[in-house]
Amino acid sequence: MHTIQNGTRGLSLLLLLNWDRFLVVGTLLLAMALGAYWRSF
Repeated sequence: MHTIQNGTRGLSLLLLLNWDRFLVVGTLLLAMALGAYWRSF
């Protein structure tokens, strides 16, 4: 249980420090997925 709490704390800290990077990567992935979906028609 202690390990899970430490892992969660580390993950939340990582997300706090790098949320903008995740936002950029997520936006790129969403744009590529939408482009592939649009090209399929």
